[in-house]
Amino acid sequence: MNHALVQLAAEAEKENPLIPPWPELVIGLIAFVIVFGFLAKKLLPTINKVLEERREAIEGGIEKAEAAQTEAQSVLEQYKAQLAEARHEAARLRQEAQEQGATLIAEMRAEGQRQREEIVAAGHSQLDADRKAASSALRQDVGKLATELAGKLVGESLEDHARQSRVIDRFLDGLDETAAKAEATR
Repeated sequence: MNHALVQLAAEAEKENPLIPPWPELVIGLIAFVIVFGFLAKKLLPTINKVLEERREAIEGGIEKAEAAQTEAQSVLEQYKAQLAEARHEAARLRQEAQEQGATLIAEMRAEGQRQREEIVAAGHSQLDADRKAASSALRQDVGKLATELAGKLVGESLEDHARQSRVIDRFLDGLDETAAKAEATR
């Protein structure tokens, strides 16, 4: 019995369940090399091609995105420059309009002042002319009335025109002096 156990143990050592027999190991190894060779020849280039295409698409997408971002940045800078230029132009136009408005107002005031002075001067001239005309007409009327009154008082006609004019002028000059003194005392 002991001997039978030893022999069984020796046989068990020869057949290790973890180590396959040599013919199976060789056939498995050959099958593995065939499958690996097939995969390396047919499938691996296709996989590499697909991976390369994906890598190129990703890199191209990144490049396109960077280019688009660069272009967007340049467009933004151009827009900002144009906006700043437009604001500067608007400020310049506003300043010019204010200056033109101030100049126009000054010109209109000067023109109004000039017209007012012309109107006042024309009014003074007209008043002086009217005053002289009224004074002349009044002198004639007063002289005629004074001559008629004096003629009625004296009882004779005083028809000497030269003398009448001198007497009337002296009388009216005396009235003018009295009026001037009255105005000066006010």
